[in-house]
Amino acid sequence: MNIPIGELARRTGVKVPTIRFYEQIGLIAAPPRTEGNQRRYGKPEVDRLNFIRHARELGFEVEHIRGLLAMSQEPQASCHQADSIAKAHLLEVDRRIERLQALRGELSRMIDECGHGRICDCRIIEVLADHRQCASEHAA
Repeated sequence: MNIPIGELARRTGVKVPTIRFYEQIGLIAAPPRTEGNQRRYGKPEVDRLNFIRHARELGFEVEHIRGLLAMSQEPQASCHQADSIAKAHLLEVDRRIERLQALRGELSRMIDECGHGRICDCRIIEVLADHRQCASEHAA
């Protein structure tokens, strides 16, 4: 396989500027170039980019992806570190869910308390103007 960057983007669902960014930050190696200075990619780059895309879709940060990619190069090594990265990420996802649930509760309460009258009496505007009127802590 010897494909240009546009075809790599099509096959992996990753936009060309993102592929170039991943090259710049070292997540994927700069590919060989043709005499016309065009990048050419093979199956290893397709596989690596699919891994990166999927990890990003799951919300992993770039540095964690970098570490996971390095680990994938040593298939007989312990997966303890990969497990630790995934567990830490899960904890962060759980924290975000808790914050979003608090935010949802506060927004729902504001809407329920609104008299649906005039702005000068609007509970939503009052609460937004004074955080002390919130029923729970919901700040990020």
